Amino acid sequence: MPLTVAFQMDPMETLKIGGDSTFHIIVSAQARGHRLYHYRPDDMTWADGRLFAQAREVRVQRIPGDHFGWLGDPVRLDLGRDVDVVWMRQDPPFDLNYITATHLLERIGRETLVVNDPAAVRNAPEKLFVLDYARFMPPTIITRSLAETRAFLAEHGEIVVKPLYGNAGSAVFRIGADGGNLAALVELFGEMWVEPFMVQAFLKDVTQGDKRIVLVDGEVAGAINRIPGKGEIRSNLAAGGSAAKTELTPQEHEICAALGPELKARGLLFVGIDVIGGKWLTEINVTSPTGIVAMDSFNGTDSGAMIWDAVERRLAARAA
Repeated sequence: MPLTVAFQMDPMETLKIGGDSTFHIIVSAQARGHRLYHYRPDDMTWADGRLFAQAREVRVQRIPGDHFGWLGDPVRLDLGRDVDVVWMRQDPPFDLNYITATHLLERIGRETLVVNDPAAVRNAPEKLFVLDYARFMPPTIITRSLAETRAFLAEHGEIVVKPLYGNAGSAVFRIGADGGNLAALVELFGEMWVEPFMVQAFLKDVTQGDKRIVLVDGEVAGAINRIPGKGEIRSNLAAGGSAAKTELTPQEHEICAALGPELKARGLLFVGIDVIGGKWLTEINVTSPTGIVAMDSFNGTDSGAMIWDAVERRLAARAA
């Protein structure tokens, strides 16, 4: 059955369609005959007890530079009454604007399926939700204290320091055993962000890759290994990493089995987890996970179809 689907996301013209997961999902939706709309978070208005978005109908094509082949005139959509599914796919930062969007979208949850569930997104920031699964994590602290960070460095020899709400590998620093620049870095983080930062033991296995495992409605859809560029510790594809075909280790299957039921229960339908060394869980990405284009190209899978099958099952269950 054709659906009306609204994508809350970044500007269409900024998409790099060769590897963009949102575009991949949009193409899959269009292939199923769904009617598609695009709007930005700033286009939402709450008025008279309803949530509206100034949106434009869109049709896409896999032509770089002309990927949104047709854009309709702006219309005022009632996101609760006019739309079957809203996809929350704008990129982080996970800031107050992002959190406000989750609060607004939560108000239409009884009428419209919002993916991922906005309350769950708000309550599961990538580097904090993962603490629920600390048994799978590398040694980690969350702090603003230079003394605590120095003590952690002394214990583990090398560390990685990163912002709690960063994304795409931005502002991730490796500190060696001598602690050079650690005090300056902690001072900089304190000036840049009001939140604590995350410190983890440096895992030498990261040079062999940081595996992105995609789960759709709690089930493993596939994985890719992201390999850092020369002289880099960051393996994010947006930070210059390259993708390689991979398989899951027994420990990674164990991690996915532990996470899957909770992701499904929370309405986190499209999730990407990051695992280093075949066993160390570092992040659970729920805001705007990526990686499915490369994953499909290596594995011959169709993650877009898996995702839309899961969406349609969710809608059927709501209607029952």
